[in-house]
Amino acid sequence: MEKKAAYNKTTRDIEVSVTPTYLTDRSVPEDDFYVWAYRVRIKNKGAAAVTLRNRHWQITDADGNTEIVEGEGVVGEQPFLRPGEAYEYTSGTPLPTPSGIMVGSYEMESEEGTFFAVDIPAFSLDSPHGTPSFH
Repeated sequence: MEKKAAYNKTTRDIEVSVTPTYLTDRSVPEDDFYVWAYRVRIKNKGAAAVTLRNRHWQITDADGNTEIVEGEGVVGEQPFLRPGEAYEYTSGTPLPTPSGIMVGSYEMESEEGTFFAVDIPAFSLDSPHGTPSFH
């Protein structure tokens, strides 16, 4: 496992941190199959509670092929975050290339019923088998 530093971004007092990890034991480079886990931490630094309703990911491999992943919540949950609270989860993605980039957003709902987007920072998926995408 090769772990990288966290990527961070704050939108409207919601901080999103992502730490990707290349999974050597799940990857098969000779079959063009590379797997990463990524740990996400979402912290509410604002004064009001919010609920994460939807996710939107853009996953791009080293050849420029892009996959869009959208859906309700994250890992089957729609976490409710009071001021000062944080929520963490781990997910993963396979790619047919030794590197790539992920970026996205979460749709949040305020206690008043207002919806707003929170940016997920772009982060690099790097393996020892390719050139790093960016840092």
